[in-house]
Amino acid sequence: MKILVLGGTGRIGLAIVYDLLKNSIVETIGVSGSTSASLKKIDRRFNNNRIALHKLDVSDKKALVALMKGYDVGISALPNRRLSYLALEAAIESGLNMVDILEEYHRHPDRFETEGIPLPEGLNVDEYGASLHRKAKEAGILFIDGMGFAPGLSNLTTAMGIRMLDTAQSAIARVGGIPSKAASKNHPLKYMVTWSFEHVLREYNVKVNIKNDGAVEEVDAMTGLENFTFDKYGKNEHLECFITPGMPSFIYTHPELFYFTEKTIRWPGHWQGIQTLKECGLLDVTPVDFQGTSLSPRKFMLHSLEPRMKANPGETDVCVMYNSIEGIKDDHHQLIEFHMWDEEDTKNGITSMARVTGFSAAIAAFMLGEGVFDAKGIRAPEEVFSPLTYNYFMSELEKRNITVRMHKSIIGELMV
Repeated sequence: MKILVLGGTGRIGLAIVYDLLKNSIVETIGVSGSTSASLKKIDRRFNNNRIALHKLDVSDKKALVALMKGYDVGISALPNRRLSYLALEAAIESGLNMVDILEEYHRHPDRFETEGIPLPEGLNVDEYGASLHRKAKEAGILFIDGMGFAPGLSNLTTAMGIRMLDTAQSAIARVGGIPSKAASKNHPLKYMVTWSFEHVLREYNVKVNIKNDGAVEEVDAMTGLENFTFDKYGKNEHLECFITPGMPSFIYTHPELFYFTEKTIRWPGHWQGIQTLKECGLLDVTPVDFQGTSLSPRKFMLHSLEPRMKANPGETDVCVMYNSIEGIKDDHHQLIEFHMWDEEDTKNGITSMARVTGFSAAIAAFMLGEGVFDAKGIRAPEEVFSPLTYNYFMSELEKRNITVRMHKSIIGELMV
């Protein structure tokens, strides 16, 4: 099996390559990067003849299609929406099955802050997404959309909770990457960069579709602030979470839910700090005139703030998940919960965010190469994983010391 990792030189890409190298069935791991320097880092890190390095501008569609034709499966770990859509279009043309880790449902692209999506003239975002899905099915490929931590693992666990009920009524997925408690004290907003902070800020500023009282409702990101205590795995940590667009497929794939939303987990105080920045206009993207120079407040703020959020030597990160699904089972109101607390692999220098995101993508890509999924077109994880493939996927995570615990409880009887 030959697997191509687009954008494989970043933190997440590195974790994907690390994981694939442990799988003897994967004979070639292609890694694309935009610079020779980034590819040399991969070569120095792994020094393995199963890795094929490709210097590539993803915008060069002809070169990308030609490269894809030499592989059986692709993984997109590209950093933004524009590049992700270019990769999808090339995958359709080349006939390559792919996994994408981006927080985006390509069948229904988010219309806010489009980040240069290559929208064809005459099509709106929904028409474009529908055309891509149709073309992917016609090409006979499967594009698993949003297959990392969140979206990805969060989708699979929430969907499994829904399957376990006779009638699911509500689902809340709470997920997030945070610095360790000790490291949180050393950085602004109690936050540490583990992936694209520019994309994180976008997620804080867009509109989000949720399910509320059975109907789709558009709300502002960062509303629905919730405080909770995480008390599993021997922890007793007070955390906060708020609405973000991290699982956009769910309102389409599970329309039966009366309530659904995804929330991002942070240390207490983060929400208030971001709200202050928003109120001051520092997260606005529209350029303003500053002493004769056109300047985006967010771009300037990002330039100033991001270096202060990078990990210092010895600092580590954590990935947290707390999903709750409520509904009816055997004439009882039942609550099903999924919990995860994953910490950085300091021995191998792989952050928790890279582990949970990259390993999930690598496992799914291998399964895709093995032909275990029957679906075609653009599909969310919850659409393609059955209970059987879910169990296999979770067992593979366990082998990588990523543990998800499930708990069921009866919260009331139905009134007769």
